[in-house]
Amino acid sequence: MMRGFYGSFAVLQALYDFWTAAAGGSPLEWVSVLTGFACVWLAARESLWNFPVAIISCGLYVLVYYQTGLYSDMFLQGCFIALSLYGWYGWLYGGRGRTELPVTRTRRAEWVGGALFAAAYTLGVGYHLQHHTDAALPHWDAFTTAGSLVAQYLLMRKRLENWWLWIVVDIIYVPILWYKHLYPTSALYVLYLGLAVYGYWEWRRAMRQEQAALPEAV
Repeated sequence: MMRGFYGSFAVLQALYDFWTAAAGGSPLEWVSVLTGFACVWLAARESLWNFPVAIISCGLYVLVYYQTGLYSDMFLQGCFIALSLYGWYGWLYGGRGRTELPVTRTRRAEWVGGALFAAAYTLGVGYHLQHHTDAALPHWDAFTTAGSLVAQYLLMRKRLENWWLWIVVDIIYVPILWYKHLYPTSALYVLYLGLAVYGYWEWRRAMRQEQAALPEAV
């Protein structure tokens, strides 16, 4: 009985330590976390509001990552802002006859192009960060940035498999951000992981409904 009591106490102590560490995040990081969670939730729900919220969140994270030496991720946020503007327009008018863009599967050419881009970016930018900056974890930083860019492009095109890539990227980001003492953001990426799974199921359901409605529309 006492062993069970001490085991429960250890779990509670670990949770308390985590919360104490997380609460030490800066106000800027916490606002970035909240807006970041909101934009991913809205994207999983196929809401156009994810784009303006994403632009705000990414702008805040430019400052957060600059302060912690994650320069590749800082650059990534700038790319996300540009892609969000592109995606906002594309979701509204990217379908046939300038209609709303439907959810579709990723094309083979997009997989090949994305893989080549990710490999080249990871090797090239990782080398530059390692030898010319004080960046933390340069190659991991470059790899997660490349994977995020490919995933974001697929999301802008409403490709279902963008969520697969986000799941992989989120799993890698959690320990990296924890290592850099960005505890609230590390916890956010755990939530992102759950939202990516949710987004995949929601988008797959929407895609099947759209495909089932096609014969009726003809």
